Amino acid sequence: MKLEQVELKATNPLLASYMANGDLASFFHYNQTQEAFEQRLQDLEKHPVRRAQLVNVIRQFMAPYGLSEQDKKHLAELEQNAVTVVGGQQAGLLTGPLYSVHKAITVIVLAKQQRERLGIPVVPVFWIAGEDHDIDEINHTFTNTLVKTTYGENTRVKKQASYTEIDERQLTEWVTDVFKTFGETAYTSALLDDVLVEVRKSTNFTDFFVRLMHGLFKEHGLLMIDAANRGLREYETPYFEQLIEHSEQIAKVVTAREAHLVDLGYPMPIGATEDAANLFYTEDGARYLLTRKDGKFINLAANVQFTAEQLKEEVRTNYCLSNNVVTRPIMQDCVFPVLSFVGGPGELAYWSTLKEGFEILNMKVPVFTPRLNITFITSHVQALLEDLQISAKDVLEGKIETLRQAFKERVYDREAKQTIESTKRLLDQQYETLHEHLIQNDLHLNAIVDKNLTFHKAQLDFMLRKIEQEVLLKHEVAMRRFDDVEHEVLPLGAFQERTFTPYPFLNTYGPDLIEKIVTLDYTIDGRHHIIYL
Repeated sequence: MKLEQVELKATNPLLASYMANGDLASFFHYNQTQEAFEQRLQDLEKHPVRRAQLVNVIRQFMAPYGLSEQDKKHLAELEQNAVTVVGGQQAGLLTGPLYSVHKAITVIVLAKQQRERLGIPVVPVFWIAGEDHDIDEINHTFTNTLVKTTYGENTRVKKQASYTEIDERQLTEWVTDVFKTFGETAYTSALLDDVLVEVRKSTNFTDFFVRLMHGLFKEHGLLMIDAANRGLREYETPYFEQLIEHSEQIAKVVTAREAHLVDLGYPMPIGATEDAANLFYTEDGARYLLTRKDGKFINLAANVQFTAEQLKEEVRTNYCLSNNVVTRPIMQDCVFPVLSFVGGPGELAYWSTLKEGFEILNMKVPVFTPRLNITFITSHVQALLEDLQISAKDVLEGKIETLRQAFKERVYDREAKQTIESTKRLLDQQYETLHEHLIQNDLHLNAIVDKNLTFHKAQLDFMLRKIEQEVLLKHEVAMRRFDDVEHEVLPLGAFQERTFTPYPFLNTYGPDLIEKIVTLDYTIDGRHHIIYL
């Protein structure tokens, strides 16, 4: 296994500006330097955390999944003086796209690096967005043939992932069908059995997600917590009360900051409005976005309206609130002593609107660390790249189509094309002579002549296409190399981490693949990481 780190052409202006400490730097409290981590650590000394209660919440949540020795060590450290590196994701099936795994790897790697550099315990935490209610975003995956396969049916009721039950029989069939597309290897049977064991134990989307992710990372002590967990909601009560109190101020500053972002030429990430409460009211597993009107928090669909004091009482007695995209980062920072948050480009966009929102609660936005971008190059693709004499970097930069066309040009029958083009020019000349003859003899047949010429040219074009098809068929095996490379490295025109789950790669290279990948020597600096398996 070999790790290569390459600089790709920037495709996300927001991320490029942030990594270069450009105009986006002023939207955050810390930049991308080791000194920023050191300053953040000092700032966290004034950050109150109810450590014993928090650790108890996490321990009770993780206990059913089996605490590893490293988990226990990190919990003990968090109860004392540890700070955290936090990342998170929705509860996707089979872990969801690979970037969920890449986030977890980044969290673990960064925590280890900062533990060494700062000389204090830094523990990795994965915050699961179990309160997310858009099930249609997480109920599917893509097979090896890039066919989207969905578990269940599209949902009508927007119920939170942690409250959306799974059907054991139906999910078993779905997982089995997906695995069939991977092909049979020495690892397939045991790997499938392991996943199906977790299916039988799981009750909802989040439960299944945690079981698989914990199985992949438990030896690295990745602490996990579900945003929809009742114990966490209870712990968050005083923080929800603060968010209610400052709802109007937060909405105002976030809306203004987003407008500034748009003025600089960046896309609008949230669509913030000054009447937003930026909180959801939850009931029977469903959640309803609250807005503020006439001094009250309302949602017409749920038929609820509360004064601020009534909503606080609801929080204290029913733990009925959850966060939206604006308040989740703030809540996360209230709950944990966050040294750094690990996120993707989309998260960077909405985090860039939150600086003044954090300040309202006397906090700072933690160091935002972009997650690792990783591409796996299988041995099959590596052989194809060597055969084609192109690099993985070329493919990632979208040059595969240019290379494919260049290959076509090399093998194309130029002589046949030149002969047909020459024939078309000769026809033009002969038909022009015929036109002149007809005009001189007052014969009104020009329309028929033109139609006849068009017909012959069309036949020649048809012949040219058939010649091209025959040439490409002759070189079909060679042409397929480009398709195979693109299929694995840039499936559906995007990085593989947005399409595949880790399981096709575990099926080929074994269940310890992730363990090997976590231990590679990463530099978290915005470069793309290519791992040759």
